[in-house]
Order: sequence, then C-alpha cells, then structure tokens
Amino acid sequence: MNTFQFVPEGWNEQIEKLDINKIQEYKEENKVVQGIVQSCDEKYNLHINLGNGIDGIIPRSEVEDTQEGLPDERLCTGKVHKYVQFKIKDIKEDNKILLSRKSVQQEATNYIKNEMEVGQNLTGIVKNIKPYGAFIEIGGGVVGLAHIEDLSVARIKTPYERLKIGQKVKVMIKSIDRENKRITLSYKENYGTWEENAKRFSSGMKVEGIIRETEKNKNGIFIELTPNLVGMAEYSEGYKYGQKVNVYIKKIDNQKKKVKLLIEK
Repeated sequence: MNTFQFVPEGWNEQIEKLDINKIQEYKEENKVVQGIVQSCDEKYNLHINLGNGIDGIIPRSEVEDTQEGLPDERLCTGKVHKYVQFKIKDIKEDNKILLSRKSVQQEATNYIKNEMEVGQNLTGIVKNIKPYGAFIEIGGGVVGLAHIEDLSVARIKTPYERLKIGQKVKVMIKSIDRENKRITLSYKENYGTWEENAKRFSSGMKVEGIIRETEKNKNGIFIELTPNLVGMAEYSEGYKYGQKVNVYIKKIDNQKKKVKLLIEK
C-alpha cells in the first residue's frame, strides 16, 4: 500500500539540520524531506543547504517529473529561496548528497491514480489565483484547482476575497480525473455548514452584512452574514456589491434554509 503523505512544499517550515547519519537513515526509509533552495547553478542544478555544512544537489534531470525534457533556466531560478520536497537519491564517497524532487512527484502521482478519494481532507498552499479560481498545491508538486464557486457559498467576484497567494489552507477533494491526473478542490467547507452558521444568529438580532448580489428583477438583495450564510432583504435602490450594511434579522427558517433580513437605513 502506498504510504505517501500529502504535505505541500513549505507547509511545515521547521526544517531540521541533517547530519550524514540522518541522511543515510532517510535514504534507507525512502522518506520525503524538504528544504529551501539556496541557488541554481549554470547547469540548472538546484543546491539545498541540508545543515551542518552539507550541500544537497538536485540535478536538473531530477527537478521535475515531465516528459517534455529538462527544466529550463526560468523553471530552475524560479525555485530559488523556495521550499521543495525531495528524496535522498545517493550519497557519494565525498559526502556529496544527490537528491530527487522528481521521485516525490512520481510517488504523489501514483497516489492520485490509485488511492486518493473524493471527500478526503488535505492541507494546501495557494500557489496562484485566477478570476475563475485558485490553484492550490497539496503535496509532491501536485496542484489542484478550487473553482470560485467552491470558495464560499456567498457569491464573490474574485477569489482574492477569500484567499491570497502563499496562504496555508485546508481543502477537500471534490473530484478526481485519474486519467488526466486533475484534481478539483473545495475550500468552502472550512466555513462550516449552513446549520452551524445559522446557530450563531437569531431573529431580532442586529448585525453587519455585506451586499453580495442585487437581483436584476428587483426581487431582493442578497447579503452575506458569514461566508456560508446568506440572507435576503427587500430590494431597494442605491446599494452596490461589496457594500457593508447594518441589517435586522426578521426570520431564520431552518427548514427551508432561508434568512429574511431588513436593511437598516
């Protein structure tokens, strides 16, 4: 059984200093280790300070698990001063330590293909944000996409309203395309269920909310009380998206999962 543990690069930033005995132990255990890339040389090899004066080298052929050839200069230099995960590939007689990032990616890919399950909870780091969603690295260089509608129940115009690049997050596996090795993630579960959020409020309360949508047919205005709890107030002119308003909670219908609100003038 695959024992790969999905921990994204940089999630645990306490990197211990390794001595040659510990490095040998990690090699024998086939353990995933991570460290910060110190430099990229003229041959596009990555150099990692393993501590105690020990220099680890990821040869450029071991940087990425790709069928498109060796990494280019941009890919190599782009990893300088960043965390990467690797395995101890070889220990030379002069204590030169050869590392492999590619082997970690291959193991992670095999895990996705054979063992990862929908509904599984993982840790992640936001690597990139686009208008349609956020790309989140979940370990071994594997990146999944959380679509904007999976970032919160309340409708938002940009993922930046919920996440920022470099943020550490908890995510849930929403779907897996094993053939193409694509993973869809969901983040909104972090905010709790509708029922859990509704318990924080009661009829008669006065609270602050955020305008999230005004119906074009003027049926009402949707107001976010929390990211996973939205209520509706009667339509009124002059309100715009993102505006903060004070509201009065008229009614919470737990059966229909609806909250009726009144905007205080």
